[in-house]
Amino acid sequence: MRIRKLGVVGAGTMGSGIAALAASAGVPVVLLDVPGGGEDRDGLARKGVERALKARPAAFMDPERAKLIEIGNTEDDLERLGGCDWVVEVIIEQPEPKRALYARLESLLAPGAIVTTNTSGIPMTVLTEGRSHTFRRAFLGTHFFNPPRYMHLLELIPTPDTDPGVLRSIEEFGDRVLGKGIVRAKDAPGFVANRLGVYGMVQAIRLMEEHGLTIDEVDALTGPLIGRPKSATYRTADLTGLDVLSHVVHGLGTATGEELSLPDWVQHLVANGALGEKSGAGFYRKQGKQIETLDWHSGTYLPQQNPRIEGAAELAGRPLAQRLRGVLELPGEYGAFSRELFARTAHYVLEHTPELAYDLPSVDHAMEWGYGWDAGPFRQMDAVGLDRVKQLLSDQQLSLPPLLEAARGSFYEHEDGRELVLGLDGGYSGVERPAGVIRLASIHQQGRVLDEDREAALVDLGDGVALLEVRSKMGTLSSGVIAMLGRALARVEADGLAGLVIGHEDARTFSAGANLAEIAAAAQDGRWHDLETSVRTFQDAAMGLRRAPFPVVVAPFGVTLGGGAEMTLHADQVQAHAELYIGLVETGVGLIPAGGGTKELLFRFTEQLAPYEEADPFEAVKRAFGHIAMAKTSTSALEARGLGFLRDRDRISMNRDRLLADARQRVLDHASGYVPPPRRTITALGKTALGNLRYGIWAMREAGQITEHEVFMAGQLAYVLCGGDGNPREVSEQEILDLEREAFLRLLGTPETQERIAHMLKTGKPLRN
Repeated sequence: MRIRKLGVVGAGTMGSGIAALAASAGVPVVLLDVPGGGEDRDGLARKGVERALKARPAAFMDPERAKLIEIGNTEDDLERLGGCDWVVEVIIEQPEPKRALYARLESLLAPGAIVTTNTSGIPMTVLTEGRSHTFRRAFLGTHFFNPPRYMHLLELIPTPDTDPGVLRSIEEFGDRVLGKGIVRAKDAPGFVANRLGVYGMVQAIRLMEEHGLTIDEVDALTGPLIGRPKSATYRTADLTGLDVLSHVVHGLGTATGEELSLPDWVQHLVANGALGEKSGAGFYRKQGKQIETLDWHSGTYLPQQNPRIEGAAELAGRPLAQRLRGVLELPGEYGAFSRELFARTAHYVLEHTPELAYDLPSVDHAMEWGYGWDAGPFRQMDAVGLDRVKQLLSDQQLSLPPLLEAARGSFYEHEDGRELVLGLDGGYSGVERPAGVIRLASIHQQGRVLDEDREAALVDLGDGVALLEVRSKMGTLSSGVIAMLGRALARVEADGLAGLVIGHEDARTFSAGANLAEIAAAAQDGRWHDLETSVRTFQDAAMGLRRAPFPVVVAPFGVTLGGGAEMTLHADQVQAHAELYIGLVETGVGLIPAGGGTKELLFRFTEQLAPYEEADPFEAVKRAFGHIAMAKTSTSALEARGLGFLRDRDRISMNRDRLLADARQRVLDHASGYVPPPRRTITALGKTALGNLRYGIWAMREAGQITEHEVFMAGQLAYVLCGGDGNPREVSEQEILDLEREAFLRLLGTPETQERIAHMLKTGKPLRN
C-alpha cells in the first residue's frame, strides 16, 4: 500500500514531532487534538505546530514544511482522517480513551487505511478489544522515540492479527520516507528499548546508592567511556523528564511484576516539580553559567565536579572494546560499581531477549538507535569476552541464561566474509540486512579493498563503483586523504570503473575540514612553499572531482565543514543525508575557504542570476560574502538547499543507513554516456563591487561589530570575490582559485590568524581577536 497522507491524533510534544518529521519528508499531514477552550477550537493542534516550530533542536528540517500540516480538532474534523492512508494515535497513555478513538475511526476511515498507536507500553491486544477483524488486520504499534526527527529508532509491534502486507507498508515507509531504523518488537511491556534501557537506568541509580557514589561519578562512568552518549544516566533522565521516567518505571513495574522503582529522593524531586530540563532543575540545574549537581544525600545542589577516576583518562582514547574491558578492571568502588552494573544489565538482557525481540540484532539496534549506544548489549558482551561475562555473572551470584550457554564463543561470528549471529533457536545464521543497505565492515571482511592506508581507503562497492572511505579523525582532509583522493580518481579512470562515491560510516561527522594541526605546524616552521603547494594540491583535487570523466558522487552527512563542504560543492552529483550541517566556517580560525569554496559560491550564485536580465550581479557577490564571512551553516539538507550549498538536482536520503547505497545508484544512473560539465567563466565585478563591500565592512567596524583583524579578513574575502580591484573582466575558475590561495596564505601569515588556529586546536572554540 502506498502511503501518501498521514493523520496524527494528539498534538503534544511527540505527536507534533511526528507530524513535523513527516512534513519535513514532504508528506501532507492532518494533525488533530481535542477542542480547545474559547473561540479557537483548533488551538491545541495549532499550539502543537507552533511548539514544533520553536523547538530546539528544531523539529522541522525546514520551517516552510509546516505548511504541509492541516490542523483541526477531534470533534469537528475527525472525518478529515478519512483521506489519510495512515493514522497514528498519540493521545493520553490510557487504554479507554484510545479504544474510544478507534471506535470512531473504524466507521470513517477509507478501506485499507492503517491505524497505529505510539503507546510506549500498553499491550496491543488490550487496545484492540472490541474492534472488528478488519480493523485489527490494519492495526499495529509504531513506537517513535523523542525527538522523532533525531532519534533513529522506530519499534514496530505487530499483533497476531496484523496483515503482513500492512506491516511491510509501515516498515518501508518508516525506513525510506521517514528515515528510521526499524526494529520489530514483541508485544511485551516496554517493548525492547525502554524495557532494557529503563531497567539499566534504575539499576544505575540503585547501585550508586549501594556503592556510595555521586551523580557526577556515575555519569562519568556511564557515558562516552563505555560508548554511551555524553548525557550518560542522569543527564539523560533530565532531558527525558523525571516525571516521564517515574511514570514509565511505575508502569513497567506494574506490568511486569518486577522490582522496578525509584528511590524516595527521586520521587521527592518529582513531587516538588524538579522534573529536569523542562523545569530548570532535576538531577542537575543551571545557575547562571554554573552547572550544579544534586547531592542525593542532602537534597542540595553543589557545583558540578569532574571526578578523577584512576585509569579512566588512559582508557578514553582507546577503541570501545578496550574501554569496556578496562572499565571493568578499575580499582575500588568505581570498578565494583561498573562490574555489578554490567553483570546485572547483561543478565537481564540475556534472560528477557526471547520475550522482547525476534533476534539478537534487534536488541542491539534498539539500544544503539533508541538510546545512542555505540554498540548494543550483545556486541558489548562479545567485546568483553563471554568467559569474562560468565565470571561477572558468577561473582554476582546470577544464573547462567540459556542464550549465554548456547553461544559458542561469541554471539556474532564471521565466516567466509559473512557475519553470523546466534539465533533464539540456538543455531547460527547470517545477519539479515535490509536490501539496499551497504555496510563497509562487510566489504572489508570480503577483501574488496583496492587501495588503503591509515588515512583513507579505496574499496569496491560493487557494480563497478568505487568508494573513497575517509578514515581520519572527524574526516579531516589531511595530506594523506588528499593523496588517496588523487590515487582514487586515477584508479577509477585506469580501470574503466563506472564512477566514484566519497563517503564513510562515521556516526556524526562527514568532515570537520582541513587538518588544522598540519597547517599550524607548517606555518610555525615557516614552510610557506610547502603550504602553497598543499593548498594548490587541494584546489586541484577539488577541481578533479568536477572534471573527472566519470560521475563522482559525494555523500555528505552530519557535520560537513570547511574542506568537507568544498568537496561537496565541487561534486557534479551530491547524495546528502537529511541531517546535513554544512558550511564554510574558515573565518572562525581567521582564514577564508581556499579549496575552491570561495570560488564555487561566487560562480554558483552568479550563474543562478544569469537567466534574469534585470538581476544585479552584485547580489551574487554579496550573497557569497555573507555566507562565508558569517560562516553560515545549515541545520538540515533542506536548509542547505535553500542556502545554495545543495542544488535542486542534488538528492537527499532520509535514512542514513541507505546513504552509500543511494550514492552508488546515483553513479550508476549517470555512468552511461557521462560527460563532465564544461569549464566556466563569469564576469568579475572589480573595483566598484569591492568599494561597496569595503564600505559595508567599515560600517560594521564603526558599529563595533567586528575587530580590526576581522576587517582585514573581510577585505581579503571581498578582494577574491570581486576578482581584484580592477575593471570588470571575464575570469576563469582558475583565476579566482589563484586569488583564493594568495589570500589564504596572506591571512595565515598574520599573528592573529595563527592565534585563532592555536586557540581552536586547544579549546575547540573560536577566538575573536
